[in-house]
Amino acid sequence: MAQVSLRKLFKRFDDTEAVRGIDLEIADKEFVVLVGPSGCGKTTTLRMIAGLEEVSAGEIAVDGEVVNDVPPKDRDMAMVFQNYALYPHMTVYENMSFGLRLKRYPKDEIARRVQEAARILDITELLDRKPRQLSGGQRQRVAMGRAIVRNPKVFLFDEPLSNLDAKLRVQMRTEIKRVHQKVRTTTVYVTHDQVEAMTLADRVVVMNRGRIEQIGAPNELYHAPKTRFVAGFIGSPAMNLLPCRLEEDDRGLRVRLSEELALPVPPAHAARYRSHVGGAGLTFGLRPEHLTENKSNGGSPLGMIDAHIEVAEPLGMETLVFFRINGLDVCGRVSPNAGAREGARMRLCASLDNMHLIDDATGAVL
Repeated sequence: MAQVSLRKLFKRFDDTEAVRGIDLEIADKEFVVLVGPSGCGKTTTLRMIAGLEEVSAGEIAVDGEVVNDVPPKDRDMAMVFQNYALYPHMTVYENMSFGLRLKRYPKDEIARRVQEAARILDITELLDRKPRQLSGGQRQRVAMGRAIVRNPKVFLFDEPLSNLDAKLRVQMRTEIKRVHQKVRTTTVYVTHDQVEAMTLADRVVVMNRGRIEQIGAPNELYHAPKTRFVAGFIGSPAMNLLPCRLEEDDRGLRVRLSEELALPVPPAHAARYRSHVGGAGLTFGLRPEHLTENKSNGGSPLGMIDAHIEVAEPLGMETLVFFRINGLDVCGRVSPNAGAREGARMRLCASLDNMHLIDDATGAVL
């Protein structure tokens, strides 16, 4: 197994910096997911780890040994690609064993490894088939099996589920997590899908414009984002973000969202927010699940909003409601029995213990 270290890592394509000085320590057996929008540098970072892209500056180390100049075949890493990259003329067994045969492993050792990987991935009955006889999910399992049989130090996944339909993507997420529990190998996984990142990772690395915005456990990123970008990127539906200003009167601090609407700031937040009273350039953040139908909240601070529901999206276990504050779309989550109807008014309560306040100038969450 292996510990992977990225130190001041840069990648330049002519005048464009795709990766801008990132530092990351990946522990032995850890499952780390790099997530971010297209062009954020996550795939380039993965390809540098694999040795498929040269490093412009900085170091990549595996177990303390710098591997910048080590060829990909000698890094003892196995990569699973987005497009499976299976040989169409070979059977599943031949595809999975190909790398071992190139290295002249004994036939009985190859057979043992392939059978074990096939058992883990539940594809034993597919070993004699050709890729054209397999579904997309089965092909992805074969690609994973080809990586597993090598018993590498590090698994690298490059958006392996993006070609699958939504239902199969959910199933394969579960498979990948189950495989990692059985085959405890250091894993670096790249995706643009924040749901994949949240469900799979021990730690998530959120990237934006070639830099790391925040590193943390999924729940930490969700409940305690450090920047506006992370607050808006992590979570589905996304966090509501509204321009605001802070006011103070004899009742305490209030966050004003419009001329008609001001919400009370919880006392626990007041100390760190007070210095921003009267200032410009602030954004109020609240996740949809903290904007619900009028109900008791155990004494926690609530702000009441009289909303005109423009769109209601029933999802079975909940209903998403969309309305506007100061011309900006806002999303709430209510019970399916709350009576949300398009065109009707509904009184919603905001759980303000869960609010965030963002400094627009720096993008930092206060």
